[in-house]
This record gives sequence, structure tokens and C-alpha cells, in this order.
Amino acid sequence: MLDPLILVALACVGALAGFVDAVAGGGGMVTVPALLSAGLPPIAALATNKMQSSIGTTIAVLTYWRRGFVSVRALLPSVAATFAGSMIGALIVKQIDTSLLNVAVPIALIGVALYFLFAPSLSDADRVSRLPFPRWVPLLGFVIGFYDGVFGPGTGSFFTIGFVLLFGLGITKAAGNTKLLNLVSNLSALVIFIHGGDVVWQAAIVMAGGQVIGGYVGARAGIRFGAKLIRPLVVVVSVAMAVKLLVWP
Repeated sequence: MLDPLILVALACVGALAGFVDAVAGGGGMVTVPALLSAGLPPIAALATNKMQSSIGTTIAVLTYWRRGFVSVRALLPSVAATFAGSMIGALIVKQIDTSLLNVAVPIALIGVALYFLFAPSLSDADRVSRLPFPRWVPLLGFVIGFYDGVFGPGTGSFFTIGFVLLFGLGITKAAGNTKLLNLVSNLSALVIFIHGGDVVWQAAIVMAGGQVIGGYVGARAGIRFGAKLIRPLVVVVSVAMAVKLLVWP
């Protein structure tokens, strides 16, 4: 049984993480350390984080969808591919060596940050796609979903840059599409965590309440301010995650 003050603090952390997640991803940088500080074991902290963040991401997806920034029908094949990739990654993570990712992922995240910082043409306007959307987005979903099941940090940033760089989506539309596929990859891994009894429901429920507020406000802010908010926040979150992985892997 967690202390009531700790639960209040976790609810506030959930709201903050929901806002960050809805705009740029990376809310787990806030929530996982908070859950560990509350005394949860690492596996329980990861499982509880997946549960509560899925609620906030659902609110963000619905908000982007209602505003026309997500086409669920166009993404259905990618949803299935992302779910499959994440499930496979979560099932085999204990059988593979992920130590190389502690170096490779921060480098990739810094690359994402530099692209969003210096690319002059990034805006909310769609551009010409470099690859056919229906054929290649499912592959993007499977690969990044697999990565999320195995490792996880930076998943949102990798989805966003994929949609912008490969498929020419404007930043706000890329953020909306990212939220949907990120939600799917989270739910896939969450199935395994729930089956294993790893979720601490008391913490998950109060944090989910904060996530509902943060996810809605973050999505509305992303829609209202578009590239002016999403672009710098993706840079900040990507760099922060890279530093965290390099200094505190």
C-alpha cells in the first residue's frame, strides 16, 4: 500500500509526462524514475509505466484524430505490424544482448535532434513522400515496434522522424500518427506485463488520472502551436534521453 502523499505526487508526475508524451514522446524519462523512487522494483516500475502511459497516449490519439491529424483507416496495416513487432521484441528480449543499444540509441537520438534543429523545411505542411505510404509504413511500424519491445527509449522520436523524413508528413500530423503507433507498441508489451502480474495497479490508476489531463492538454497544445512547439520539444526530449542513456544507462 503506497503512502497517499506518494500517490498524489505520482498523479502530478503522470500529468507532466502525459503532456510531454502527447507533444514529443519521452514521458518515461519522468515516470520511470518516479516509480522507482516510490519503491517499486524495476520490472514493476516498467510495467506500471506502460499501463499509465497507455491511458495518456489514448487520450492524445483521440484528440489528434478528432482534429483530423490521424487517419486510423490508412494506418490499420501499420497498427497490426507494430503490434506484432513489439510483441516479438518483448518475447525475445531476455534471449538477446542489448548492451550495444546503450551506445547506438543515444547516437541515433542526437541525430534526430540535429535534424529537427537544423532542417530548414520542417513545418506543419506535408511534403512529397520519399516512399509509398501504404507499403512502407507497416515496415516502419514493425521495426520500431520490435525495438520498443526490446529496449524502448526514443520510440516516439524515431516514429516521428520516420513520418517526417520518409513520408513527408507535416510535424503535427507526424506527431498524431506517432501517438497511435506508439500506443499500439505499448499495449503489445503491456499484455505480457499484465499476464505476468507485474503492474502495480494502485500507482497505475492515480498516474493514469494525471495522464488523462496531461495527454489532452499536450495534444491540444501540439495542435494549436504545431511545429513551433513540437519541433523544439522533440529536440529537447531527444537530447535529454541521449544524455540519460549515456550517463545513467
